[in-house]
Amino acid sequence: MKGKFGMGIRVIKTAAAVFAAITLSQLLGLQSPLSTGLLAILGIDVTKKRGLQTSFQRLVASIGGLLLAVLLFWLFGFHIWVISLYILILYPLLNRFQLKEGVVTGSVVMFHVYLAERLTTDVILNEIALLVVGLGTASVINIIYMPSEDKRLVGMKEQLEQLFSRIFVEISKHLKDNGYIWSGTELLEAENLLEEALALVRRSNENMLFREETAWAAYFYMRKQQLESIERMMQLVAQVYQTLHHGELLSGVFIELSEDVKGEYYTGRAEQEIAALENRFRRMKLPESREEFEIRSALLQLMMELKAFVAVAKREKKQKETGISNPVPPSSHP
Repeated sequence: MKGKFGMGIRVIKTAAAVFAAITLSQLLGLQSPLSTGLLAILGIDVTKKRGLQTSFQRLVASIGGLLLAVLLFWLFGFHIWVISLYILILYPLLNRFQLKEGVVTGSVVMFHVYLAERLTTDVILNEIALLVVGLGTASVINIIYMPSEDKRLVGMKEQLEQLFSRIFVEISKHLKDNGYIWSGTELLEAENLLEEALALVRRSNENMLFREETAWAAYFYMRKQQLESIERMMQLVAQVYQTLHHGELLSGVFIELSEDVKGEYYTGRAEQEIAALENRFRRMKLPESREEFEIRSALLQLMMELKAFVAVAKREKKQKETGISNPVPPSSHP
């Protein structure tokens, strides 16, 4: 639904840019005013920064192509084979100087000069004016309106926190009963959602010309760090092939995290439970068999990974005593 909305906005912006460009070129009395419509279509892009960048590339490439066309037609005359020569020279040059976005617009101005069959100042100035009007109009409309992604990012944040919560519940169930089977669907969903969210954050930042929104980037990159930690946890959980009392105790920490991960503030409860559990484990008897040793070793490593996970939240998340209640966007959750 969001994709259709975004496409609809782009179509409306393109239509507005075409209308404005052609109308302005007609008011200025330019030759071939319809060409500005094509230039406007090419100038509309998905983000403000990218739109300005590609419009600048097309303008520079097209002016360079115009000068090359004038030179070739002046040297060899107005012949079809000169157009082929123009392409053989210009296209590799544009690619070499990272201006390949200007291939089409450069060809447009070259064909105009060819059709005019004269190399006069008014022809050259007319082509430059067409470029400025077409690409300039598209750039202005591109800057005027670009839909905010905040609402969608909030939805992704909430969905990701729900997935993390469900993952912790599933881990807890396995620690209580090693016979419990989990498909791992939530982990795959979280990976895909996180990649989509990070791409959306990058696109959103490209729509900010003079500043960048760092809060959303920090939040989702932090979640990426935590997801990598969860993946390491899953490898350790897979080594728990017997149900031990130690695992049952540790499962309670995951239940606590399954709630904390959805909260706005850092509570510190999971950190306290881990510390208490760590002290309790030290006072327990040593393993009586190799199997118990292996499982308890995996549980100890799992606890260390949990401490690292919680430490990220403690460093980034808002503290309870600050009383800050602005939920969009949060810096981090556990």
